[in-house]
This record gives sequence, structure tokens and C-alpha cells, in this order.
Amino acid sequence: MLEKINHIGIAVRSLDEAIPFYRDSLGMSLEGIEVVAEQKVRVAFFQIGESKIELLEPTGDDSPIAGFLARSGPGIHHVAYEVEDIEASIGKIMQDGARMIDAVPRNGAHGTRIAFIHPKSSNGVLTELCQNVH
Repeated sequence: MLEKINHIGIAVRSLDEAIPFYRDSLGMSLEGIEVVAEQKVRVAFFQIGESKIELLEPTGDDSPIAGFLARSGPGIHHVAYEVEDIEASIGKIMQDGARMIDAVPRNGAHGTRIAFIHPKSSNGVLTELCQNVH
């Protein structure tokens, strides 16, 4: 079902403050910045091997990332796994008794379809399923 780690999402207060560390100190190539209005975030993404690092900045106080930052501060927000068929993956996970935040996929960054598994079902880790739209 899972094909690879698509990305690791890292919550930050400011892309402008966080980008230099990943770009300059770690030497990663900034691939772009995108606003995902549906998720209420600005996303900066860096490619590393077959995966990405995504920095997530809230676009408003009602953003889920703003809530995360208020509770936990900056840091790893989620791990995203790439799947071939997101509906089938959601169905299997739910059939196995896991709790989904998204029983129906929604739009994510880079033209993907995404769905989150509740952290209570994944040992405290917010887990994202991600399907590239071809």
C-alpha cells in the first residue's frame, strides 16, 4: 500500500526565518513556495532524494498549523507516505479499525490528493496519505 515517504512536514512560524537553515546551512535546494488555501498554509519545499521536506507556515490564526505551533511550538508536524490509490488506502485503514481525520481525500500541495490518519491510531504521529495526481 505505501510506496515511499513523500515528505516530512515541519511546522514553522515563518518561512522567511526557517528557509535559510535548510537552504544555506544544510545545502538543500528550495524547489518552491506554494499557498494551499484549503489547508491555510504557505509551504516551502525542498527535495532530498526521492522525498521532500515541507516547511509549513500558517496563513492565519485559524490554521491547523497555527494551533499546532501554539500547543507544541515549531517542529515535525507529520510524515506523509505516498500511495497509488488513496481511496483504497483509506478504505483498508478504516477496515482495519484506524481512525481517519479525512475519510474523503482533499487537495494538498503540489497537486496531490491527501488524507490524514488520526495520531491516536498511529502511535501519536500525525500520518498523511498522499497520492500524486498524474
